[in-house]
Amino acid sequence: MSARYQIMALAGQDLSSKTEAELSEIFEQVLKKGMHGICISPYEEGQKPGDQLSEEQIRRRLEILQPHTKWVRTFSCTEGNELIPRIAKEYGMKTLVGAWLGKSAEINQKEVDGLIEVANAGHADIVAVGNEVMYRKDLTESELIQFIKYVKERVNVPVGYVDAYYEFEHKPEITELCDVVLANCYPYWEGCSQEYSLLYMKDMYRRAQRAANGKKVIITETGWPDVGQVFHGAVPSRENAMKYFINAQSWAEEEGIEMFYFSSFDEAWKTADEGDVGAYWGIWNSKEKPKFF
Repeated sequence: MSARYQIMALAGQDLSSKTEAELSEIFEQVLKKGMHGICISPYEEGQKPGDQLSEEQIRRRLEILQPHTKWVRTFSCTEGNELIPRIAKEYGMKTLVGAWLGKSAEINQKEVDGLIEVANAGHADIVAVGNEVMYRKDLTESELIQFIKYVKERVNVPVGYVDAYYEFEHKPEITELCDVVLANCYPYWEGCSQEYSLLYMKDMYRRAQRAANGKKVIITETGWPDVGQVFHGAVPSRENAMKYFINAQSWAEEEGIEMFYFSSFDEAWKTADEGDVGAYWGIWNSKEKPKFF
């Protein structure tokens, strides 16, 4: 095997010569083979966190996802989000259920109590106590540890915490407390060009594995936007989004890596935090139509 071929294999399939139509065909084939998992946030156009979700909209969106994924990942256990795991179970999917922790003590308590209720009803296979709380600095490390312990004492499923892969290197006490390490890996947000993005994600994953010290590591988010701002060397485009998805899914399948893709549907409300790129991470658009095939 030539050195050039080895580098190409490490970086994923060589898709550079593919036309957009050819990429679309490969994308559809990979999607139809099925994913391990996908992140779901069922907010429709005009909705945002804080709005109440209906059972009807949750069912409609889960029905779209069900043929393509074994697992779904949720982010909250209030405002209707707590219904997602029960309905997902009806459709035969497994669930990684999250409690959203932020700066409000009242909301945080509602979230963890909702998480415990979902788990004890048999609707959660893994629970996540918080998402990127350390990255945002919404809580102190000791406050987060107390929430993780509170949940662990009250549920009988694996308990973890979701954050950027490197936080598990920097916060060994949190890592030790988790039953499973739930790592977000985004080459885009570290300015990596699409050409080298799979190599970059492999390194992110290995770093999380080293920090986990033998515990299972799940990639809880990764993805690539198809519209929006260029971030250093990372360029959002339809072609780059398809290439990233194809290579990420193929690698995860070959290596037996449990990975949740971000995201299922485009969400306009995310532009408030992430700029124009925030609205364009979905495989389906905000009107629930597939974007790439």
